[in-house]
Amino acid sequence: MKQSIGFNQFTDAFHSYERFDNFGYAALKALFEYLEEYEEGTGEEMELDVIALCCDFTQYDSAREAAEEMITGFEREEDESDEDLEERALEELQENTTVITYDGGVVVQSF
Repeated sequence: MKQSIGFNQFTDAFHSYERFDNFGYAALKALFEYLEEYEEGTGEEMELDVIALCCDFTQYDSAREAAEEMITGFEREEDESDEDLEERALEELQENTTVITYDGGVVVQSF
C-alpha cells in the first residue's frame, strides 16, 4: 500500500531525516516535480526514501560546476564563453545521467 504525498509532506520528510540541507527549496521542489512526472510517465508508484534520494541526487549552482566535478577532464575550451560553457556542460551531463534544471541551478543524478 502506498500513500500519495504533496510537496509539503515531501519537505517534511527531509526535515524529519535532518536532510533538508542537502537541497535548497527550489532544488527540492524541482526534484519533487521530476519524481511526480516520472511516476505519471511510467505508471509506477515510487516509495519515498529520503536517504536514497540524498545519495542519488546532488544540487549544484550550475551545470558547469556539476560537470567539472563529475566528468573527468571537463574544462573550458579556448575562447569559450560562459554561456557556451554552461550549455556544453548541460549537454554532456544529459548524455550521462538525469539532470533536473531549475531557476538557480541543477539537480544531477549520480553516475
